[in-house]
Amino acid sequence: MSKRALVTGASSGIGRDIARELSKRGYDLVIVARDKDNLEKLKNELNTNVEVIAMDLSIKENCIELYNKVGFVDILVNNAGFGIFGKFTQTDLNREMELIQTNVIAVHILTKLFLKDMVEKNTGYILNVSSIAGHMPGPLMDAYYASKSYVYILSTSINEEMKKDKKNVKVATLNPGPVKTNFNNVANVKFSLHSLTSEYVAKYTVDKILKGKVDITPGIDIKLLRLAAKLVPSNVMAGMVYYRQKRKEKR
Repeated sequence: MSKRALVTGASSGIGRDIARELSKRGYDLVIVARDKDNLEKLKNELNTNVEVIAMDLSIKENCIELYNKVGFVDILVNNAGFGIFGKFTQTDLNREMELIQTNVIAVHILTKLFLKDMVEKNTGYILNVSSIAGHMPGPLMDAYYASKSYVYILSTSINEEMKKDKKNVKVATLNPGPVKTNFNNVANVKFSLHSLTSEYVAKYTVDKILKGKVDITPGIDIKLLRLAAKLVPSNVMAGMVYYRQKRKEKR
């Protein structure tokens, strides 16, 4: 029987390319995003069985409906998410609530629901897409950095529970730096750091998934930045990040 993977945020960028890589490795897919047209385009290019579900995961009830509709999967990739740039006092509250619903609440719900089935069957792998942003303070992208920190800490904590219970289930994180995707346009920023391609990140990530790795960080420069974030005091790091964030601002 073919194995099956569910990928959210699969209409573009990292999610789309992870879906492509999993299909190359023989996985049937359930691909989820709001953009049905792009999902259908992706389906048409893949050679394994693909189910398209157009759905807004910022709505709690949709996350539960998705789980009920899909059932057990061997791999869950929680990739859906976006960022907002600007001073905390000036960013739109409604948009921030949508960010929290998508980046945090949806990940939490889907992880819990699908994980219970994996634990029962004693097999499965969940990849929650965090970011290098989840490892440091993020002035001018406060809500985004905080959301990715939540994803990293939640996932790492759950994975330790799985290890202690001797379960053959893993809850992993992907912690990329800048990637050439539509994220920049949604967040209204431009990156000064070198950006990896989503194709490279996806191939690197799926290779690590299939080896059972649980802390995935593509790019040597981002690995070094993670190390620096551990060593540099948080107030100093916040000042450094603020300076770099200001250089991102689109003018």
